[in-house]
Amino acid sequence: MSAEQVSGLCEQLVKAVTVIMDPASTQRYRLEALKFCEEFKEKCPICVPCGLKLAEKTQTAIVRHFGLQILEHVVKYRWNNMPRLEKVYLKNNVMGLISSGTQSILEEESHIKDVLSRIVVEMIKREWPQHWPDMLKELDTLSKQGETQTELVMFILLRLAEDVVTFQTLPTQRRRDIQQTLTQNMEKIFSFLLTALQQNVNKYRLMKTDLAQEPKAQANCRVGIAALNTLAGYIDWVALRHITADNCKLLEMLCLLLNEPELQVGAAECLLIAVSRKGKLEDRKPLMVLFGDVAMHCILSAAQTADGEGLVEKHYVFLKRLCQVLCALGSQLCALLGSDCNVETPANFGKYLESFLAFTTHPSQFLRSSTQIPWGALFRHEVLSRDPLLLAVVPKYLRACMTNLVKVGFPSKADSPSCEYSRFDFDSDEDFNAFFNSFRAQQGEVIRMACRLDPLTGFQMAGEWLKYQLTAPVDTGPTNSKTGEGLCSIFSPSFVQWDAMTFFSESVISQMFRTMDKDEIPVNDGIDLLQIVLNFETKDPLILSCVLTNVSALFPFVTYRPEYLPQVLSKLFASVTFEVVEESKAPRTRAVKNVRRHACSSIIKMCRDYPQLVLPNFEMLYNHVKQLLSNELLLTQMEKCALMEALVLISNQFKDYERQKAFLEELMAPVAGLWLSPEMQRVLSDPEAFISYVGADNKTADPVLEDPSGLNRSRISFCVYTILGVVKRARWPAATEEAKAGGFFLGYLPSGTPMYRNPCTEQVLKLFDNLLALIRTHNNLYTPEMVARLGDTFAKALDMLEVEKNAILGLPQPLLDLYDSPVYKTVLERMQGFFCTLYDNCFHILGNAGPSMQQDFYTVEGLATQLLSSAFNNLNNIPDYRLRPMLRVFVKPLVLSCPAEYYETLVCPVLGPLFTYLHMRLSQKWQVINQRNMLCEDDAADDNPESQEMLEEQLVRMLTREVMDLATVCCVSKKGVEQNTTAAVDGDDDEAMATEVTPPANAELTELGKCLMKQEDVCTAVLITAYTSLSWKDTLSCQRTTTQLCWPLLKQVLPGNLLPDAVSWFFTSVLKGLQVHGQHDGCMAALVHLAFQIYEALRPRYGELKAVMEQIPDIQLDSLEQFDSKLLNPTLQKVADKRRKDHFKRLISGCIGKPIGEQFRKEVHIRNLPSLFKKVKPSLETDVLENEDGEGFNVLFEP
Repeated sequence: MSAEQVSGLCEQLVKAVTVIMDPASTQRYRLEALKFCEEFKEKCPICVPCGLKLAEKTQTAIVRHFGLQILEHVVKYRWNNMPRLEKVYLKNNVMGLISSGTQSILEEESHIKDVLSRIVVEMIKREWPQHWPDMLKELDTLSKQGETQTELVMFILLRLAEDVVTFQTLPTQRRRDIQQTLTQNMEKIFSFLLTALQQNVNKYRLMKTDLAQEPKAQANCRVGIAALNTLAGYIDWVALRHITADNCKLLEMLCLLLNEPELQVGAAECLLIAVSRKGKLEDRKPLMVLFGDVAMHCILSAAQTADGEGLVEKHYVFLKRLCQVLCALGSQLCALLGSDCNVETPANFGKYLESFLAFTTHPSQFLRSSTQIPWGALFRHEVLSRDPLLLAVVPKYLRACMTNLVKVGFPSKADSPSCEYSRFDFDSDEDFNAFFNSFRAQQGEVIRMACRLDPLTGFQMAGEWLKYQLTAPVDTGPTNSKTGEGLCSIFSPSFVQWDAMTFFSESVISQMFRTMDKDEIPVNDGIDLLQIVLNFETKDPLILSCVLTNVSALFPFVTYRPEYLPQVLSKLFASVTFEVVEESKAPRTRAVKNVRRHACSSIIKMCRDYPQLVLPNFEMLYNHVKQLLSNELLLTQMEKCALMEALVLISNQFKDYERQKAFLEELMAPVAGLWLSPEMQRVLSDPEAFISYVGADNKTADPVLEDPSGLNRSRISFCVYTILGVVKRARWPAATEEAKAGGFFLGYLPSGTPMYRNPCTEQVLKLFDNLLALIRTHNNLYTPEMVARLGDTFAKALDMLEVEKNAILGLPQPLLDLYDSPVYKTVLERMQGFFCTLYDNCFHILGNAGPSMQQDFYTVEGLATQLLSSAFNNLNNIPDYRLRPMLRVFVKPLVLSCPAEYYETLVCPVLGPLFTYLHMRLSQKWQVINQRNMLCEDDAADDNPESQEMLEEQLVRMLTREVMDLATVCCVSKKGVEQNTTAAVDGDDDEAMATEVTPPANAELTELGKCLMKQEDVCTAVLITAYTSLSWKDTLSCQRTTTQLCWPLLKQVLPGNLLPDAVSWFFTSVLKGLQVHGQHDGCMAALVHLAFQIYEALRPRYGELKAVMEQIPDIQLDSLEQFDSKLLNPTLQKVADKRRKDHFKRLISGCIGKPIGEQFRKEVHIRNLPSLFKKVKPSLETDVLENEDGEGFNVLFEP
């Protein structure tokens, strides 16, 4: 290798790098240059001298960076094959580059510093400590040369800690060697870091005011920042004694640096990591020094200075860190106080609370929200919650909440000081809105905790605020509501105040009733407030909605003064028929509809929670409802039904079967008359007549106002809603004695379960045939012939509503639209809403029928056949978004509430064909998705836009989850499922998934599961669906099915004679699942465990499984033989379960899928060095000492 060769190659490389980095290069040239550089790195034998030449100071930064990259590549990929002398040569030259081969600290590019430190770390990972014992000494020597070298040493130490401890990117034994050696030397490392920090900070402080010395000062400052960053990489994991050594010198230094503008963010970061440390309480005790005078003063003065300098991003980031430091301090205090550590309440606790309160009242909504969890911990703490200082802060905290609950600070607005801060923290108003809603919920929790300590103060504040809002003039602000002139929008100043006050009073009052004794409740004050609220009149729907919430919040006071009940009822009934403009023909906006719905649900809630209180006023309530129902157009069908539900709830209190039955008969008489009329029977049983009756075959000239069939649709809705309301709400008394006395009790089933009769059964079963006819007709609407009959306006009447699509695609709703737009903008939307609600409600009735009517429902003659010919009719044409709710609201409750006596006659005949069909359907859907993913994007048809494809794919995922959930619920006992669900969190993010999943041994089959598995068709369908689903591209479904369903099902059929092909298929299905989902830790762990269970249980009986294993790519056949021989030889002592499983995982690693980022990565191989910590047998000791110069412990790098 001559110098000319090196120079010639380097010239070519410089040209190539210049072409790659030149924006003007053509694509072809750039690719050729790139290829030349990559091939050089891979194949050239003289990489080291070329790299070193290119890294010289005389070259440009881009070329130097490339030269250093070559050296890094050599260390990472060629180190194991390099001769010893070449390694020494490279290492010495790299250390030389640190010593004198870089520009000064202020001039050098950061990417050069970065790659240089990476090269050293890569060498350390391969050779330290065994072959390079003096590495730390060498770094120390380098650092004495000056700031430039000290900074690079800091980078090396930080990178080393990150690779070894944080990211753990090296083999276990090397990691252990390095981490243990680091730990042994930690005192030296910490002392080095602290000394460097202190010296450089001192020099910086001395010189920063002298302009002539500015570059020198900046260099010292840079080293200070590097030292803080490096400390942050170590503080997280070193023994706590290093952090608290020398009277907490480190913590003291960090506190003092909080007032140094250039270094404060790094210091706060270190402080935060230190204060957030977990570990033994005894070791954490010294952290309490931060409650001392000096530390408190530093933290508070730094916060005041940063806040006083206005909103600058750097200062704001620092404030956030300080806030987190105070939060973490609070957590440490809560953990230590009241434990066995003899920690007293700090003398500065009052000062701490004041400063914490300052963050809670800061304009930044993000800072306010950060303080909530620590407040909750303080208010809950058994010692601190009794502390007079904390009790004195409760009213101040509640006062702060009164401001913080007001929803202001949208980034797009400028109506509050919070807006400016929100622009730093949130990308959009929707983003802020989502944050604020969870922040408010969190505040509600903490307010309730604060009110446990001082319930009366909270109640008084709520009362004052309520009175103030009731008398304050309405300010609608600049955004006018589309509901009507002079009304509030959700951004109006008046509404945001009302909204906040309502939330506050709800939180406070509910807690007061839970905390205080009955005799202490301020009943008179509560009733006074209730009267003021009842007398308040408003035509603003948003404000009226808040008023109704306040009525509900104050309603518990009525239990002390029942005479106020009629007034409350009158108020609520008046709101049920609320209109902004009486007799208006325009469609109601969502805000108006919400008020009416709110009033209805308040009435239902009152009747559900206080039925005894309402019972004496039943007649008055009934007359009210009759009056409202007499006018067909006054209420929507849902509102009518809600009021009837309220009556049914009260009728449950009659506790007299005959009386309640007579009442329900009277209540349902209009429905029965309508539903059983010959015309309705014709309409419900003939799809064509049905389409015509509801007006879906019309062409409409004016799609907003013209809707001649609206009344027909509302009649059908009214009947269905009423049946649902009665089935859902009518019940027998909970106490068996009362049920017997009232005539509800029928005796016991053979299994010992008591049997009751529901007073609504007779009425509902009378209407049942027509309900099934309607469901059959509705399903048949999806046949191509029927879809063709829909009129032009209504061609898409059976499609999903836009709102539903957006919810599935995760698209946020524009905020104002939610309240100001009409519920349905066009007749088409109204028609879509009608079909969607009707479909859902019919299945809700069937789902509730079992729990409600019990044996009377399950013994309906030919029920299974009737359901199969109606609910499960024409499933092929039913879209996924309709099939999914059917499974969830009908099939699942039907199965779960069915007594074992009817499994054979009802559940098996329904589930057999259903599971067989669902498997076929899902397989086809996933096939289409997989083919679509394999096809090139250019071939995709234009008529199926991407959003539509995404929607379809997401629906298939959701349907898959629903089907697998149904199978699990049917087959696996709850006991097993509950213990597993920790792994199955309802989010799609993989981090949420548990990484070590071991299904509990007691995941047994339910009685229903056993019954289903006896039926061959059901058994086959469920097993095949479960195992096929493992390779469908839905991680969540795969993990749930693997952990909860697959093994219990297979275990059930093991005693039988399984065909060898079937066994191979089950095993292969799991391996295929690993191929698809192996990149997700949670799925991978669960699937490996399942494959291991199957192999261990079935390999002794089926040699075919070994043949499957032999087909796994890169399998070590000798290792497989070894595994098999141990498994098949019962006389051998069994290895521990974990070791067997690890061995098995290594065997099948060839079929475990990798994330795309790792699929084409070049493998880095780091060899293990002779073990540092092996216990040597005494007899060998002398040999080892004599052999020290031999090959074993050869020191590679002499100092």
